[in-house]
Amino acid sequence: MAMRLATCRCARLTVTCDGEPMRVSVCHCLECQRRTGSAFGVQARFPGTAVTVEGTFKTYERVGEGGLWARYHFCPDCGSTVFYENQDVPDAFAIPVGAFAEPDFPPPTRSIFEKRRHEWVEVAGEGIDRQP
Repeated sequence: MAMRLATCRCARLTVTCDGEPMRVSVCHCLECQRRTGSAFGVQARFPGTAVTVEGTFKTYERVGEGGLWARYHFCPDCGSTVFYENQDVPDAFAIPVGAFAEPDFPPPTRSIFEKRRHEWVEVAGEGIDRQP
């Protein structure tokens, strides 16, 4: 089994994930665009039992378009979001793929909030589950 390490920019907040992700998703929602400062977010979900968090973090909670909460946990020193939780996926953590800094990380299998996708963005790959 793979052990994967995700860190913030200053490496004071780390998340160790045991095993492969449950799924890797690209999200085009406006909140992910704002969170990342990009046209989309890419995250990997791991079971909560496979995740170990070390370091101090702050939490920002918001309610999404569907009425469910999301809790973002970020480094209080450098501001990087290192993991988050969504009400609709209990007992799992989402980790931004960029926090792993692994060029060979598994590719996404899901693309969500495609109604918010910038027309110049294309998520490539066979069998991508595309959701409006």
